[in-house]
Amino acid sequence: MDRVRVKICGVKTAEDAQCAARCGADAIGLVFCDGSPRTVTAEQAKEIIADLPPFVSVVGLFMNTPKEQIEKVLIQVSLDIIQFHGEETQEECCSYGLPYIKAVPMRDSEMRGQDKLLEYQKLFYDCKGFVVDSHAPGEAGGSGEIFDWKILPKEFSKPLLLAGGLNPDNVAQAIVEARPYCVDVSSGVESQKGVKDHDKIAAFIRGVNSVS
Repeated sequence: MDRVRVKICGVKTAEDAQCAARCGADAIGLVFCDGSPRTVTAEQAKEIIADLPPFVSVVGLFMNTPKEQIEKVLIQVSLDIIQFHGEETQEECCSYGLPYIKAVPMRDSEMRGQDKLLEYQKLFYDCKGFVVDSHAPGEAGGSGEIFDWKILPKEFSKPLLLAGGLNPDNVAQAIVEARPYCVDVSSGVESQKGVKDHDKIAAFIRGVNSVS
């Protein structure tokens, strides 16, 4: 099995970012969505990534965020990739001059997993990958809930980032069942909502490495 990448999302402190990097994370996610317990300001984001070592990607997460607000963040924060988690269109997603990934809500879907992904692939033809998450349409992620990983296609033309309800205890099973390009965790490595637990981050990445 190819090595599965790891994204630690909802990072709020420089210490959490450095822990993620030290443990082997490939990317950290910074949430710029109003109302989330994991939201950071542009100023906080700059401090978080200031001492981040090289070769750890910085992902900025937005959900139905006004264009001018996104542009203000991009002026201040050096993001490597944007994650869109709302009802953004293809035209909106590709209008910022950065690569992007798009979240696909898998819960309460009337479509089979592969059919829904094919629909998104047609709509968002130039995205770099899809975050398949357990949230329902119109909801944010970070719910801590899972969906049936077996509904995902074992082969897909775009990278799939598996999210939703992952934690140190189930990530190995999730990788075996879904075979994603990347696993994306937030609440599953927290001691309380919005507070990262460094021991859980280390245990999560050990779980990934045990099967990939």
